[in-house]
Amino acid sequence: MDSFIAWCGFLGAWLLVAGPVYQAAIELSDQQLELDDVEKLSEDIEHSRVDGAPPPISGWWWLFPPVLWIKHRRREKAARELLLSRLTPAQVQLAVDYLNKATGWGLVGLGGLLIALKETWELLEHYEWEHWVFWLLAVVMAVLCLANAGLRMQRSQSIIENRRTASHPEMSG
Repeated sequence: MDSFIAWCGFLGAWLLVAGPVYQAAIELSDQQLELDDVEKLSEDIEHSRVDGAPPPISGWWWLFPPVLWIKHRRREKAARELLLSRLTPAQVQLAVDYLNKATGWGLVGLGGLLIALKETWELLEHYEWEHWVFWLLAVVMAVLCLANAGLRMQRSQSIIENRRTASHPEMSG
């Protein structure tokens, strides 16, 4: 029975990682379509293609990392202020909502990951496996969680696209 419980804890904890990763992918991809204009403007500011964009930081500042860090933070703040000044209130609301959702799901996923690592360690101790097995299991399970979300998203998009082209054959060419 101890082995069964150890495996239940291990698998349940990793499901607490896979679920939030997948849910985040769904919610954030839905909202991403609405943020394309914001993302384009942000990229233009980052690459200094917008009037008033902060200039790039010289690579020479790598010789003085603390100064580079300060300059980078100032440039980032100036770019963020410029971006916000050029967005409509609706675009600002969308961006804030997107960042809040991403942060929330990131925290839930991180919490699940920490529990999953603990349960993976418990499984390792139960079977008295070598420590490298912990790292192998942790990496494999994390990759499986991410792959699950990616493959499910890809499959969903494929189903939608196939249905769209089947009902509107003129759109397929």
